[in-house]
Amino acid sequence: MHHHPHPRERDTAAFAPAAPLASLVAAAECVPFISVPPRHSNQQLLFFFFFFFFFSFASPTEQLCSSFLLLLHVIVRTSAGDNRTTPNGAAAAVMAAATVGVLLRLLLLPVVVVVSLLVGASRAANVTYDHRAVVIDGVRRVLVSGSIHYPRSTPDMWPGLIQKSKDGGLDVIETYVFWDIHEPYDFEGRKDLVRFVKAVADAGLYVHLRIGPYVCAEWNYGGFPVWLHFVPGIKFRTDNEAFKAEMQRFTEKVVDTMKGAGLYASQGGPIILSQIENEYGNIDSAYGAAGKAYMRWAAGMAVSLDTGVPWVMCQQSDAPDPLINTCNGFYCDQFTPNSKSKPKMWTENWSGWFLSFGGAVPYRPAEDLAFAVARFYQRGGTFQNYYMYHGGTNFGRSTGGPFIATSYDYDAPIDEYGMVRQPKWGHLRDVHKAIKLCEPALIAAEPSYSSLGQNTEATVYQTADNSICAAFLANVDAQSDKTVKFNGNTYKLPAWSVSILPDCKNVVLNTAQINSQVTTSEMRSLGSSIQDTDDSLITPELATAGWSYAIEPVGITKENALTKPGLMEQINTTADASDFLWYSTSIVVKGDEPYLNGSQSNLLVNSLGHVLQVYINGKLAGSAKGSASSSLISLQTPVTLVPGKNKIDLLSTTVGLSNYGAFFDLVGAGVTGPVKLSGPNGALNLSSTDWTYQIGLRGEDLHLYNPSEASPEWVSDNAYPTNQPLIWYKTKFTAPAGDDPVAIDFTGMGKGEAWVNGQSIGRYWPTNLAPQSGCVNSCNYRGAYSSNKCLKKCGQPSQTLYHVPRSFLQPGSNDLVLFEQFGGDPSMISFTTRQTSSICAHVSEMHPAQIDSWISPQQTSQTPGPALRLECPREGQVISNIKFASFGTPSGTCGNYNHGECSSSQALAVVQEACVGMTNCSVPVSSNNFGDPCSGVTKSLVVEAACS
Repeated sequence: MHHHPHPRERDTAAFAPAAPLASLVAAAECVPFISVPPRHSNQQLLFFFFFFFFFSFASPTEQLCSSFLLLLHVIVRTSAGDNRTTPNGAAAAVMAAATVGVLLRLLLLPVVVVVSLLVGASRAANVTYDHRAVVIDGVRRVLVSGSIHYPRSTPDMWPGLIQKSKDGGLDVIETYVFWDIHEPYDFEGRKDLVRFVKAVADAGLYVHLRIGPYVCAEWNYGGFPVWLHFVPGIKFRTDNEAFKAEMQRFTEKVVDTMKGAGLYASQGGPIILSQIENEYGNIDSAYGAAGKAYMRWAAGMAVSLDTGVPWVMCQQSDAPDPLINTCNGFYCDQFTPNSKSKPKMWTENWSGWFLSFGGAVPYRPAEDLAFAVARFYQRGGTFQNYYMYHGGTNFGRSTGGPFIATSYDYDAPIDEYGMVRQPKWGHLRDVHKAIKLCEPALIAAEPSYSSLGQNTEATVYQTADNSICAAFLANVDAQSDKTVKFNGNTYKLPAWSVSILPDCKNVVLNTAQINSQVTTSEMRSLGSSIQDTDDSLITPELATAGWSYAIEPVGITKENALTKPGLMEQINTTADASDFLWYSTSIVVKGDEPYLNGSQSNLLVNSLGHVLQVYINGKLAGSAKGSASSSLISLQTPVTLVPGKNKIDLLSTTVGLSNYGAFFDLVGAGVTGPVKLSGPNGALNLSSTDWTYQIGLRGEDLHLYNPSEASPEWVSDNAYPTNQPLIWYKTKFTAPAGDDPVAIDFTGMGKGEAWVNGQSIGRYWPTNLAPQSGCVNSCNYRGAYSSNKCLKKCGQPSQTLYHVPRSFLQPGSNDLVLFEQFGGDPSMISFTTRQTSSICAHVSEMHPAQIDSWISPQQTSQTPGPALRLECPREGQVISNIKFASFGTPSGTCGNYNHGECSSSQALAVVQEACVGMTNCSVPVSSNNFGDPCSGVTKSLVVEAACS
């Protein structure tokens, strides 16, 4: 990878003439006296810099400083809306500076100097911490962060994901660094960590870089490169010299790469925090005293790298100073750091949960996630990170587990395809705005706690002079709504909710009352013409050019096959070069063997996992799979043997290597036995006989997945085999028009891997079904969440849709290659695009006003009431149709609303008038607007609309 010089190195090195440099030095001398607010526009900055340059040629430093400060004062006042004129003398001085001579001098200046100043305006920041917060340049900060893992999306997606994160109220993007993808030195494409960090900086956000380098993350082998396992004498994550040397080498490589690009805050970059190790405290007891020594070594090694920013250790209650120990979990409000000098930080707030092949789809209600966030800031927290904010996709063979699915959607606020998930994204954005309204109080005061009754609690942040006050009122009861008295006022608190009062009086948000809109998305199949919502027809350009196929041979076909007595563990044999390992042996049958019953015998094969297929004389005789809860397989199947030589071929397959737990690196896979044939009169144990081993598939060696390499293996025939194991398929397709996200629906296929234009979109396995039970129709957000509380799609495939990033596609013809292990019919797969089908909202009279309408009480004459707000999700769209509107006591969910017993006859007309033809609209939720269909009852407005 090329060295990326920092913008300031690159842009100012060669062109800056002496006078402006002197001006810069002089300006730097002024810096201690000024504090620049972040609100001025580019025009104001340009105005400021040009004026500053006018003055720089004729002014000694003292004059320069005074003019610098004066101009800054003008800008600050202007940006704050202050129209007061500058004092006469100052105005005259500014006018005098702008003489013709100075103007001429300025015209001679290379424009580059001005540009370089604007581009390189980021300056080094001093990041420290105290007992309340991370401190940036002497100011405590209340920070909201979200995880986006760079290799789980594409560089083309990064700017949009980061912008949606910023729009959602995030200050920080958190990512792991994935050791295995960067070795040897590889930082290209999806692996371009420098480009990712710079993209975050370009959006004006900070970065928390979690180097690990063990990351867990449901990533293959926890992020470790598998070659590490073969270093002589190595023991992972303990006081072992071989491991520590490799860990330090990689950690230094990452830090040096970041420093080389000027990306630490101490260099003017966005990285304000780094993490070493990962959740080691969860399992360190298994490593004894050597584990504690290793943990202390890792902390010291990290600090010695001199990044100029604080280091953290998550889930490590004994993390040594100066490292900050942080919390991971669904709730961290009760967490306390291990020192009174460290802030309360939450590095992983799990926004949902990961999906496993063979598991139902987990989700976490927005109300519960918002409750957890508000409780954390209520109880003294000042840094909280969503794991994940965008989960993304496990491309290639990157999944861990085993059995982690290819989708890493995580029910995150931004979905796998890069679209905002509503109402989660919008409700959390509102929570972040409410928290930020409280920030002046949170950073200035200590929390004061008081009980408001059973399961209710008030927390107040108030300065000694009472000039700033913010309060949080919590009802942690999982069943009952409560009415509480606070500061002489009465407040209704729904069960399992927090109300936020930025002025200790007015509720700006309650976590259980969602004002954000809901969107429903659908995957639109492009297999045939489909009626669109605006009555236009989508005509797909997906007529595939027919399928070619290649047959993957059963058993040993490679020259370099290895024969040894006994059964070998799979990962030690393959070093994870492939998912696949063939075990092959043969027996000679006379016909009178004790394990025979006629020509039949029973074959038993025990395996550590993860998937097993048995072939007798080249024909599939049986198959079995493990699961996420246990990868062990015990396959028993009747087999038919023939007189003479019989060939037994076992195909063992991994589905991602283990990524979590003490000694997870030693968890094995493959056929370890026994393997035996048994009949009514006896058995034959084949476990210690000679077995021949082949790593990987012939088609992998021939690069059949890369269509740019011609291969004579491919057969183009109108009749291609279907529902047979071990077949490669290939076709051409035209990319779906437009820019909607694309996915392939693999319904009809069994299990395998897919490549688009030679890039793997991951393993597919639509035949692996979730259990029939364990799902709920609607999940009650009240009460503690756990990873199996809210599940959907029981009895259905865990994953049928597989994301194809737009950047994998090209104009015109594209290649799709599949390797099908179990058997399927490729003519059944279809391309789909992800589109928003409806936008909805449900707001009651009891809701707070929309947060954007909330102004501090000193500036408003009356408190605004609740309103229902709708906004089309894409630029250029308008609300074209109101599908449903009801004011009264409606029920149901988006796409399935019903009128209640009480319903205003005017609702549809009022909403149509306010919204149709608009990109967004706001409708007051009150009887003044709709009439009162039933007095004395709390009424709600629900609307479902379509955009086009």
